[in-house]
Amino acid sequence: MDKKRLYKTEGPYKMVCGVCGGIAEYFDIDPTLVRVGWVILTLCGTVGFWAYVACALIMPNKSDVYPGY
Repeated sequence: MDKKRLYKTEGPYKMVCGVCGGIAEYFDIDPTLVRVGWVILTLCGTVGFWAYVACALIMPNKSDVYPGY
């Protein structure tokens, strides 16, 4: 059985960098819920913004994790 890998999405679920879409695919939930949660976290302070920037820089793209995607 293949392990689940965390990655940034590419395609229809990508809005800005694909971070929220990738997290939603990893946990098998709706990407809109992740985006709303991230906006709430960002509005509560700057932690959400900096966490998003860090994830955008660190997380690989889906095509890097699964070649041929």
